[in-house]
Amino acid sequence: MSTVKKPLTPRVPRQKRRTVVENDEFAAFGRRIIRAHGRRVATGDVEALRDLVALSSVIDDAIGEAVIGLRAFGYSWSEIGSRLGISKQAAQQRWGDKP
Repeated sequence: MSTVKKPLTPRVPRQKRRTVVENDEFAAFGRRIIRAHGRRVATGDVEALRDLVALSSVIDDAIGEAVIGLRAFGYSWSEIGSRLGISKQAAQQRWGDKP
């Protein structure tokens, strides 16, 4: 039997960070598709203009999902905010739990 008392707050190991694989290439692919869509609209496809504008809300949703996932993965608001060029407080206000 151990005589060592258990700590009041158990140490929980920080989750391992995933190895980034091809994210730069994947993001470049997405940018190329969006630009191509813009060029298609510019050639007279006025009906597709609404779809192109709607991509901004899809991108906002994807950013929110990414931030929530990174938080669950163990990243701090400081780490996330620094990657977005905003303060940790701004990141937390935008994507943190709403009261």
